Order: sequence, then C-alpha cells, then structure tokens
Amino acid sequence: LLAPTEMSSPSLKTGAYIFLGVGALTMLMGFLGCLGAVNEIRCLLGLYFTCLLVILITQIAAGVVIYFQKERLKDELSRIVGNLIENYDPLNNDGRNLQDAWDYVQTQVACCGWSGPKDWENNEILINQSMTAYPCSCSNSSDDLQIESGFCNLDDPINSNVTYADWPVHEQGCMDGVEKWLKDNLGVILGICSGVAVIELLGVILSISLCKSIHSEDYTKVPKS
Repeated sequence: LLAPTEMSSPSLKTGAYIFLGVGALTMLMGFLGCLGAVNEIRCLLGLYFTCLLVILITQIAAGVVIYFQKERLKDELSRIVGNLIENYDPLNNDGRNLQDAWDYVQTQVACCGWSGPKDWENNEILINQSMTAYPCSCSNSSDDLQIESGFCNLDDPINSNVTYADWPVHEQGCMDGVEKWLKDNLGVILGICSGVAVIELLGVILSISLCKSIHSEDYTKVPKS
C-alpha cells in the first residue's frame, strides 16, 4: 500500500518546512526580543526587528504565491487525495493518520470523494466487494452517524451491478465543499490574517522606537587613567 510519505508533494513539503522554520524563528525571535528589552541591548532589539520584518514579508509573499499558484496546488491535492482514496484501508495502521484526517474532512464538510463519490469506485477493497460497501464517513444516513471511519455495508444491494449511485452518501465532492467553506468564512479568515499582520507591524514599530530610545554609551567622556 501507499506509504504516507509517498502521498506528499514537493510544494506541500516545502510549505511544511517553511511553517516549521517560521515557528522556530518566532520562538527565537521572542526570546531575543525579551532579552533585548529587559537588558536594553540595541543589537538584540535590532535583530528582533529584522526577524519580525522577515516573517511579515514571508507571510505576504506566501499569500501571493498561494493566490497565483492555486490551480497548481489544487491539481496536486487532487492527485494526493486520489491516491489516498484508491489505497484507503481501515486495517492499514501505517496510513491511519492520513485516513482519519480524510474521514474527518468528509464527515465535517458533508462531502464524499474529492470531485465526488465516484472517486471511491477506484478503491481496491470496494472493488473486491463489488461496491456493496461504501465509506462510512460519506454517509448521509442518520444510522451511520456514530461510525466515522472504515466501510459500511449496504443493507440490501439492489443488484449485482452496484455503483456509487446506489450508496447512501453525500453527492457533493470535498473540493466543492472546501471551496464553499472557504467562501463562507472568507471574512473571518481575512480578519484573522489582517489582525496577525497588524500585531506584527505594531511589534516592528515598537521595536524600532525602543531601539532608538536606548542610547549608546559615550565613552569619550570617560576619564583617562
């Protein structure tokens, strides 16, 4: 079966490394900022200002890249989710985290598959069961609400030629569901991003002001021995 590392893509890996780097830099930056402010060390405050400015610029650049590369990211996500669905196996502990995450998405967004429930017709286990089972996290039936992972069996298959159209599942694909969720919550997302950017900008301004208020010692006035 497909290992979790094989489901990633260069862009997603790069994004993950960027987030890890920004997180580590933020922790170091906060420590240096506190140390510089308490001890009035201008070089540390200058370093704090530089790091904070770099993070702010990086976030803006990341937003621009995501906006202009959204179609490419969508294609990569389609490939990743397609591989995940095709190799989905409730008994596979190696891919448990990714599978549980995808089940959570389908349950919360009330969707099935990436482009639609037809994507699940490529799953090896469902093919072997002649499509008489379906993913429980896709179910639109109240009887399956307590089951959020694995496969559920059809109570009474209509005929031997069962397809996804015979499953009691949501017809909406998760791609459309996620896009709808983003559009519905666009104001909240932009508000949070703007708030974080304003706080970081205030940090930049305050660090500059504090740095300027700390004057270097004038060693020319020290009496010579």
